Amino acid sequence: MLIFLNFCVCLSFLQTKTGIALLYDEVSENAYDIRLKLTKEVLTIQKQDVVCVSGSDHSANHRTVTLRRQPVGGLGLSIKGGAEHKVPVVISKIFKNQAAEQTGMLFIGDAIIQVNGINVESATHEEVVHLLRNAGDEVTITVQYLREAPSFLKLPLGSPGPSSDHSSGTSSPLFDSGLHLNGNSTNTAPSSPSSPIANEPKYEKRWLDTLSVPLSMARISRYKTGTDKLRSNAFEVLALDGVSTGILQFYTAQESADWLRAMSTNISDLTLQNMKMANKCCSPSDQVIHMGWVNERLEGTDSSQLYKFKFLALKGSSFYIFSTPPVSTLDWVRAEKIYNLCEVLFKIHKLWLADDCWLQANLYLGIHQDFDLEDQRPYCFSVMVGHGKSHYFNVELGSELAVWEKSFQRAIFLEVQRTGSKTYMCSWQGDTLCFTVDFALGFTCFDSKTKNVLWRFKFSQLKGSSDDGKTRVKLLFQNTDTKQIETKEKINNSSINVSFCFVGTQLWPKRF
Repeated sequence: MLIFLNFCVCLSFLQTKTGIALLYDEVSENAYDIRLKLTKEVLTIQKQDVVCVSGSDHSANHRTVTLRRQPVGGLGLSIKGGAEHKVPVVISKIFKNQAAEQTGMLFIGDAIIQVNGINVESATHEEVVHLLRNAGDEVTITVQYLREAPSFLKLPLGSPGPSSDHSSGTSSPLFDSGLHLNGNSTNTAPSSPSSPIANEPKYEKRWLDTLSVPLSMARISRYKTGTDKLRSNAFEVLALDGVSTGILQFYTAQESADWLRAMSTNISDLTLQNMKMANKCCSPSDQVIHMGWVNERLEGTDSSQLYKFKFLALKGSSFYIFSTPPVSTLDWVRAEKIYNLCEVLFKIHKLWLADDCWLQANLYLGIHQDFDLEDQRPYCFSVMVGHGKSHYFNVELGSELAVWEKSFQRAIFLEVQRTGSKTYMCSWQGDTLCFTVDFALGFTCFDSKTKNVLWRFKFSQLKGSSDDGKTRVKLLFQNTDTKQIETKEKINNSSINVSFCFVGTQLWPKRF
């Protein structure tokens, strides 16, 4: 219990975080370097660009730089890419204290546009290598920083990397071609080192904000849209207005999990703030207990399983299912489905026990795992709403599943407590009877015509129960005199959920 409580306390703190990730393009299957900045209310995506920091106010989109080939070190750079792979030729390495670095105007990730006035945007890797190596002692290149260069064209940030061996005379567009060798120089005398001219602009590579995603009512998905296919170390964040971060990909599973938890924590806290604001306008009996995004499983026409985002809310006496979150008082009447909490049954279906941190919490909560489910998603629960019909949901984290379970128990308990008792028609031993479940008195079965009581038991006498998921209910009571177990089986003419809500809520205060 201590482990669970400490873990919950840790999750309750807001997360601020900064780190490097990749933005994955599912169409081109390329990934681009980005930096993430997480604050209380916003996730910001930054991309690198080259900006002018001093000198003339020329645009940094295109820069023309003259390099003086050095006897040792050559041009001082390496390149990758080429038209044969449908990517531009990009500077992939810049060597310290050599010609390219001394200009102060070239950066890893610069795409080479021209070499000595010759356009090379459509050139192959080998053609650009040949041109640069045979361009003489002075080489003028025009470059443009490629903000969305595929990650394989650039080294990991801050990595100098080893030099390439080109003794074979061949090069590969996906590996560095080193131009830090001498090449074919027409002058063997030492050249003056390349250096920026006093009046020329100076440039720096900086992280610039490109997209800000508000986290209030945002949702997260680790799955490919509508499927059970889990993205590897990746997820997507979608804002309330539909703006998407794109697929955020991380280098390790641990990084992905850390970022997922941090963002979920901030989204949950903002949701809690929205609930508090909404409850200021609601009566004590109509308070919002919990709300948030889930995925609902839908059956496809070809029997395939499809998932769709839904927004659930537990408010007052009702369980709501929305397609979009309610942001005003009027929105509450626009729910897709509204069910009375006395007539729903919550059940946890599936949980990944590999998550050690949540294993302790789940053992404390008494969560059991079913292994006969058809889908592959963890953290699943269902809500039975009557006549054998159920809604089947999935959440992204074990923490969310635990919160939903506790919230349903609390919301149902409060509603049953307000309702007090419920009577409905049922069949027992072939006779039509009335069955009453009273929050204070327990269970009573009586003849619908004569009103004669056939049997009555307190909640404390209930030792077990089961159902067929439709209309048949079996209750096991202990006789206070004989201590023997008595079985009472009945067939309801209405939903079985009513009696089980009352049964479950009587036990709930003892558990929590």
